[in-house]
Amino acid sequence: MANKKLKSLLNMAALSAKKHDKQLKEYYERKIREGKNGMSVMNALRCKIISRVFAAIKRETPYVDFLKYST
Repeated sequence: MANKKLKSLLNMAALSAKKHDKQLKEYYERKIREGKNGMSVMNALRCKIISRVFAAIKRETPYVDFLKYST
């Protein structure tokens, strides 16, 4: 019953974020070290991506990674 196209795109976004987004990469690695299942952590990454998208829509501003600008 799920939208398979949307689900596959979200999965690809999570895989890419795991490699390229510093915050999500650290989160993924920390959870794996804690002994969490990899697919469970990927599901959490998908949820975090969705949260970022909806936050940007609600604020009507693009996503800004503030850690990029901090020292």
